[in-house]
Amino acid sequence: MRVRVREAEDKADIRRFVHFPWSIYRGDRNWVPPLKSEMWSIVTGKDNPLFKCGPHALFLAEDGDKVVGRVLTAIDNELNAARGRGWGYFSLFESTNSAEVASALLATCEEWLRERGCRVSRGPVSPDNGDDNRGLLIDGFDTPPALMDSYNRPYYAGLIEGCGYEGDRDDRLAYFYEVGESFPEKALATLDYAKARWKFRIDRANLKDLENEFMSLKAVVDAAMPEWPDMIPPTMDELRLMARKILPVADPDFIYLARSEAGEPIGFLMGLPDYNQALKHLNGSLFPLGWAKFLWYRRRINGLRIFVLFVVPTWQKKAVSHAMFLEAFLACKKKGYTWAEGSTVVESNGPMNRDAVGAGGRLYKRYRTYEKPL
Repeated sequence: MRVRVREAEDKADIRRFVHFPWSIYRGDRNWVPPLKSEMWSIVTGKDNPLFKCGPHALFLAEDGDKVVGRVLTAIDNELNAARGRGWGYFSLFESTNSAEVASALLATCEEWLRERGCRVSRGPVSPDNGDDNRGLLIDGFDTPPALMDSYNRPYYAGLIEGCGYEGDRDDRLAYFYEVGESFPEKALATLDYAKARWKFRIDRANLKDLENEFMSLKAVVDAAMPEWPDMIPPTMDELRLMARKILPVADPDFIYLARSEAGEPIGFLMGLPDYNQALKHLNGSLFPLGWAKFLWYRRRINGLRIFVLFVVPTWQKKAVSHAMFLEAFLACKKKGYTWAEGSTVVESNGPMNRDAVGAGGRLYKRYRTYEKPL
């Protein structure tokens, strides 16, 4: 093999970048093809918050005329300024099972980042600074990914580690929940007692009053978001941008705000139906028949992914998260859903992981972010 890595230069290169995963995952029953139109928007920078925070580049690895790997690299100057770090990132890494290809791709990223003053290469991160494709799947390959979760070939970890990268020792965990026919009376009584004792309520999000809901969400996130190494609280503009992507498929029955007796926002939970169950039948395209297939399979969705759960520090350990979780589970039961995923929880967050297990969660997937000094 004679591997050449070069930057994507035109629409033809971007098309090859977007289409390459189909050659990697052909025959993999658990892979969910992404929508090509959505991936095109991400890598060309349309409505991509990460690209607005610093420079980026797309690279293709080729053996002759054949694409054998791809990767996106970028710098988030806003995050670096907030954290006082000189980090660069890689994302959307895909490669044949070749150490030569992986080494060539990541070495190119590292040189590109080094030339721009970065001291660490880190990844894989979300390509648009969202919740999608964050981290490398290292355990849990036996089931398909839930909506926006990462999925990759099992050999990817070995390729990345072989290039000198080490895990950051704080994996992200996903928990699986079975939605039973009923809930223990003791649990319901305990939550009713907690609401009365601490005087809070759980409201379903009002999608007709988005601006006020955004302000409440922003207050919760600013107060509750931990000091994660690769994320800072989103701005209002970023929240609005995320909402434009999510609202067309959002279900208000799975979006909740917890409020104190005085109406102060104290917690937020958001889940989305696992649209991956429909998307896997579209082969990456909504046209010409993709929309019809999507509408047909959407009716068969039986799972939920809960991917946002925040409680402000002064209201933690007062059953607020449990109360929002219960509302989501009751909505699942009402709609006939049989399971839910809670993800992802960083491994160092002991209280949240204990809450996940206490609520009946079973650890079933693990994601890892890698880093390497430059």
